[in-house]
Amino acid sequence: MHLEIITPDRKVFEGEVTSAQFPGIDGLFEVLNNHAPLISALKTGAVTINGTSGRESFNIDGGVVEVLRNNVIVLAESIKA
Repeated sequence: MHLEIITPDRKVFEGEVTSAQFPGIDGLFEVLNNHAPLISALKTGAVTINGTSGRESFNIDGGVVEVLRNNVIVLAESIKA
């Protein structure tokens, strides 16, 4: 599936991933290929992705995620170093 992580000032990540884990308001959840459509608010925490180049993690400061037809878009308020 295709994943994009975007902040107001830049695109942080774009690429194909096999899974992604998100810090939802009510707890962690994972999205896999062919996941049902969803929109969810995100709290401060780590977005962990698994792709062909291995596992990568981004610490976000809240935001929103949309999953639709194997396209995942994360609109993050900011990325913490």
